[in-house]
Amino acid sequence: MADAESVPVEGWDFSWLNGRATEERPSWRYSRLLAERMPHVSSALDIQTGGGEVLAGVPWLPSVTVATESWPPNIVRASQRLRPRGVPVIADDGGVRLPFGDDAFDLVISRHPVVTWWDEIARVLRPGGTYLSQQVGPRSVVELTEHFLGPRPASSARDPEAARAAAEAAGLEVVDLRLERLRTVFNDVGAVVYFLRKVVWMVPGFTVEKYRTELKALHDRIQAEGPFVAYATRFLIEAHKPQ
Repeated sequence: MADAESVPVEGWDFSWLNGRATEERPSWRYSRLLAERMPHVSSALDIQTGGGEVLAGVPWLPSVTVATESWPPNIVRASQRLRPRGVPVIADDGGVRLPFGDDAFDLVISRHPVVTWWDEIARVLRPGGTYLSQQVGPRSVVELTEHFLGPRPASSARDPEAARAAAEAAGLEVVDLRLERLRTVFNDVGAVVYFLRKVVWMVPGFTVEKYRTELKALHDRIQAEGPFVAYATRFLIEAHKPQ
């Protein structure tokens, strides 16, 4: 737990968990979809890029590619990764307006956005443009959250059908919507500490000191029964702006 509590958690690189935790990947392979789409557009925007890991891994980027991020440590990480690719990282304040003009981008992408600003996405997309996003689904890894916080509501704000309705209300046409449930395994309590420090909305305000009792109970459970298993949910949504 001491190691997991001290390691930096900026960005979305989860390599520290190698050997400690695993999570199944969605069948649609989001990075592959981006690699297939990018060569066919002249401009792209990555919203809430995190540390820039996903965008930096795309083999080819259009000459006009821009990323946004609001968390200061991630802005630094993303700039370091994306500057060599010629991609500026625009610091935003997390507000609801994107700092771009109307009809600016052929493709807008976002992996695991905290909030999706559908009206703004529709505004900055060119007619005929596409929004492609992989998002956290309903009650993702709820088994872990409930260990620390107790039973959670059955409903969720991250319902894919709610995303469809919001996209259509903004004037977009949803052409693909898929949801998958993915097995997630934590082999030791240190993996849980690292995960909750990084994915801060799972247990808001999490610290080792605050939740030491629950961590000890989870450690004892893993020792007695084996790895802790939870299920992440992810959905893919693709929406087009009419010509």
